[in-house]
Amino acid sequence: MSHLLLLSPAANRVYAGAAAELAAAELQVCAGVDTVEPVSLAGVDYLGFDPGSLDDERLAILAGQSASLALFERVESPVGESEGPLLRPIALPDGDLLDDDFVTIPKYQGKTNEQFTRLLLNVTRAAADLPPDRPPTVLDPLCGRGTTLSVAWTMGLNAAGVEADVKAFEAMAAFWKTWLRRKRLKHSADTNPVRRDGKSLGKRFEATLRLPGSAPLTATVFTGDTRDSAMLFGKKKFELIVADAPYGVVHGSRTDVRGTSGRRDRSPAGLLAEALPVWAGQLAPDGALGLSWNTLGLAREDLAGMLSDSGLTVCDGGPWLRFGHRVDSSIHRDIMVARRD
Repeated sequence: MSHLLLLSPAANRVYAGAAAELAAAELQVCAGVDTVEPVSLAGVDYLGFDPGSLDDERLAILAGQSASLALFERVESPVGESEGPLLRPIALPDGDLLDDDFVTIPKYQGKTNEQFTRLLLNVTRAAADLPPDRPPTVLDPLCGRGTTLSVAWTMGLNAAGVEADVKAFEAMAAFWKTWLRRKRLKHSADTNPVRRDGKSLGKRFEATLRLPGSAPLTATVFTGDTRDSAMLFGKKKFELIVADAPYGVVHGSRTDVRGTSGRRDRSPAGLLAEALPVWAGQLAPDGALGLSWNTLGLAREDLAGMLSDSGLTVCDGGPWLRFGHRVDSSIHRDIMVARRD
């Protein structure tokens, strides 16, 4: 292996145990690397791989990996000078547009790990054929308090979301307004009621960020049922749709899954059966939908069938099958990505 990628420590103790394997699969998907192997030098663990040419685009991909900390070229030491290989550091560009505290400051029960959120966005983005002339837009139709949306803005992507929990929506909007104001960034951010045909449909949060030298970033989030997402956004299409499906496990007073019956459902199958066709209809041509879910509540084959029935092509085989990992005794989380060809 000619190059070694040093991984950043995972803040989440449970996630840390699987981080190296997940990062290896992510690297194969995003950078098109054939083989990634764990390498240990002087007691330090790396991911070893042969990247091919290291042009600016490839370096940006490596820098944007969810657990990427530093990149080294492995150089054999001159005979007689020392034992073992030498490591030559390779500078990685800083591709993030915002400080990481935009993502890390909010702490609450049930928050998805930030590294995993970026990994899910990365592999979904890698599966899509994105327009080169403008930032794509990410829709999270189950956005909660906005971790996916915050990571998307940090990566330079426009964001959109739907959230049924009004309190979670309001907490997200309040944090975004406060953070943008304290950072003294040029922006607008407002929450307004949504009314159509004389009826109240909930609330809408809209924000625009203008950074020097970058295209403006936008975010639009509605309160409402995810199954009404197409109605809320109208004819708008999204290049990327990313969601962390409900796990069907009680983590707090407001995290029960509500299925098609309206009662608590330990499987997301009922919700996804109705929501996936809606989300698929919002996906732009050559776009991709990435979903993380609890395999103990819904079999991989069943979810793949739902995505296929919605007109999407599931990415399968190779590294796409190596994202499964244990979260706790009742949650085994995996990722599935599908394209609209």
